[in-house]
Amino acid sequence: MYKILENIKSPNDIRKLTNEELNQISDEIRRFLIEKVSKTGGHLASNLGVVELTLGLYKNFNFDFDKVIWDVGHQSYVHKILTGRMSSFDTLRKYNGLSGFPKRCESKYDFFETGHSSTSISAALGMARARDLLKQDHHVIAVIGDGALTGGMALEALNDVGYNKTRLIIILNDNQMSISKNVGGISKYLSKVRVDPSYNKIKNEVNEALNHSNFGKNVASSLSKIKDSIKQLVVPSMLFEEMGVKYLGPVDGHNIREFNEVLSLAKQVEGPVIIHTVTQKGRGYNYAESNPKKFHGVGPFDYDSGEIVSKGGDNYSKAFGNAMLKLASENDKLVAITAAMPDGTGLIDFLKKYPKRLFDVGIAEQHATTLAAGMARAGLKPVFAVYSTFLQRAYDQVLHDVCIQKLPVTFAIDRAGIVGEDGETHQGIFDISYLNMIPNMTIVAPKCMEEIEYLLRFALDYNNPIAIRYPRGGDYNIEGLSPIKKFEKGKWETILKNGDIAIIAIGRMLQNSYKASKLLNDIGVETTVINASFIKPLDETMLKDLAKNYKLIITVEDNVIKGGFGSSVLSYVNTLEKKCKVVNLGYKDEFIPHGDVNILYKLCKLDPEGIKEQVLNLL
Repeated sequence: MYKILENIKSPNDIRKLTNEELNQISDEIRRFLIEKVSKTGGHLASNLGVVELTLGLYKNFNFDFDKVIWDVGHQSYVHKILTGRMSSFDTLRKYNGLSGFPKRCESKYDFFETGHSSTSISAALGMARARDLLKQDHHVIAVIGDGALTGGMALEALNDVGYNKTRLIIILNDNQMSISKNVGGISKYLSKVRVDPSYNKIKNEVNEALNHSNFGKNVASSLSKIKDSIKQLVVPSMLFEEMGVKYLGPVDGHNIREFNEVLSLAKQVEGPVIIHTVTQKGRGYNYAESNPKKFHGVGPFDYDSGEIVSKGGDNYSKAFGNAMLKLASENDKLVAITAAMPDGTGLIDFLKKYPKRLFDVGIAEQHATTLAAGMARAGLKPVFAVYSTFLQRAYDQVLHDVCIQKLPVTFAIDRAGIVGEDGETHQGIFDISYLNMIPNMTIVAPKCMEEIEYLLRFALDYNNPIAIRYPRGGDYNIEGLSPIKKFEKGKWETILKNGDIAIIAIGRMLQNSYKASKLLNDIGVETTVINASFIKPLDETMLKDLAKNYKLIITVEDNVIKGGFGSSVLSYVNTLEKKCKVVNLGYKDEFIPHGDVNILYKLCKLDPEGIKEQVLNLL
């Protein structure tokens, strides 16, 4: 079935293949990817789009010496196939299996671990400068998507490399998509270059004509002195060359012969060079070509029909989106902000109904945060919907631009806690800790999906910075738990009141703790269960009462213990005259690997059985 692919024993075997064989192995790799990802789930569309691009890199470079850095890294499946991991694809994104991103522990060819956007040029530039200082001689290549260029870090790196003229090859993978369709000025600029490559056509024709005679060569030499004017006339801006980076392209990223030719040229450039490569996300699979958003990060699906095996029911993202629609109809000052993820954050219906009130800024979380601050200062009610792991990128803006000024920005933090198969770079287990220490910040968490609407209502009336954190997916069986419909600042909810052990839990951990309490009750251990809907500020009145009347307080959170909710509870109880023992349950001081969410909860003993076991051990 995989006539050529199965005979690839080393990455260097690719260098021996003809263009015809490379085209054949491209088809084989696509069949392999669709077959495997249909069973495991994963990032399909982006990987189908970089098959020829990856093969071209392995045809032209020797990665026993040369280095390649993949921006974001979710498009590295083809790279993994070619570097000896083909047989491991049945374990893709599973616990103890193959990661969906580059991992240095997996292969010597994974030169740098990535997971967030816009990082590859900076990392590659660092490696290139190390090469030069150590007097080594090899190529360093950064692969970056057009969507990632909206990230400020990528532009900062381009500015640096262009000014200092470090030898570096940058592959701009222009598929007109990040997760959702790209937006912004850079996207429009690339579209203009993509559809009007007249500058390169004119330049090549003029050079070819002039170089046939000595007189023509002299004219060509003179013309080179005014080339900047020609560029400005034919291709407005010529952004990259103006920054000091040689521009080649656009080139068809699916044409093996063309791509090999331009890579050969790039290897001869002494300074930095960017190759503008146009590719198609989802290439070779009709369903992914027609719906690349659906197949960006996809669960298991039927190979023949493209239908997702399990579409799942309601989830927190949908509940948030529905609540935003409802509240927007009541309050015309409510606006939404997203960083290239209207679909992933549940705002796609909001975009359709209120297109002028949703602002998609591209992959630019720092800008999104300060944009929200400006809107809030001018009288709007901005809600920035963002994954927990990506808000980390805007920490300074949250602190400096929002909280110092006490501006009423609402952060809707999706994917808080464990997210599962994407692993270390995407687990949202730090947001409580990094927000908890900022003055003027309030942090809340719904115990069930229905509470999101009411927390949003509280946030819009609160007129201060506030973060609403909620997990990926939906609720578990929450029979016996009723939603709070009217929140009061800093007030907690008593779910059960029994015995002299108190369990204080937040968000989804309240659901697991509630079940754990029932398991404990079945064996004669009675507990009180508290829903800490306000993570900050604490309910100090209730805490005083608990410290006075209970022998043990156990906090449970889906965040690292250091700097988290439990740390705040312990710190406060230690200031009281009447103290009791406080034990914090959460994630240890380590990164959480990829794998099924329920497996990871069990591994970390934060599932109902694990919480029950930890309580019994304490007793």
